[in-house]
Amino acid sequence: MQIVSLATRPPTYDYQILKEVHAPAFQTAQLPDNEAKMAKTDDHEMVSIYPFTEDEQDQLFTHASECVLMWSTKDGWPVGVIHAYVWKDGKFWLTFAAHRHRTVAIKRDPRVSINVTSLSYPAGSPLEKLPHGSINVKGRAEFFEDDETKGWFYKALSKKVSPTNEEFEGFFNKLLDSPTRVIIAVTPEKYIMYNSGLAGRHMAGTVEESELGERLESDKVRMNEERKKRGLPTR
Repeated sequence: MQIVSLATRPPTYDYQILKEVHAPAFQTAQLPDNEAKMAKTDDHEMVSIYPFTEDEQDQLFTHASECVLMWSTKDGWPVGVIHAYVWKDGKFWLTFAAHRHRTVAIKRDPRVSINVTSLSYPAGSPLEKLPHGSINVKGRAEFFEDDETKGWFYKALSKKVSPTNEEFEGFFNKLLDSPTRVIIAVTPEKYIMYNSGLAGRHMAGTVEESELGERLESDKVRMNEERKKRGLPTR
């Protein structure tokens, strides 16, 4: 399985979280050099060095309330739809009606992508204890319509959507159990990760070099090719 780290936007999108959650890290950054030897960045170009640990990936996938499912249409256009989902057994489980265009498209080409972001943590989540950022997943989808899968999945999704309201949980379970509904499981093959908490600490100068990920091809090779075109020194 390949793992890649890539930032789709600067970490300022959750700056309030960074200020509140990582306040101790920012305070540490004010210490003089002889008291704290930390890594610090002055730009946001090298971003493959901000991965998640496997445990952080699991926490993000488990606690985020929604994901974006993306697929290709027959004429090559990428399309995405927001879905509630369940993360179970290393797969993303989602559901939609069989007559949706995505059903035909994904059956034609089961290669899909899923994006999960910490911005979809539900209200009341312990933000200071959870990882922040986003992960884009490349994977392949498999369809299910058997009663066993419907039985556990509809209950699990209803519980996730309404963890504290049993009446609505029961209503949503019945709502899902309709005759033309299908379920897909997406098995990840590649992760494209951006750990905004780690990036924020790097900008603040409160992260140790050993905590950063290894530079991947985009930052090790392609970035320097672009720098060379612009007459800039390699990094």
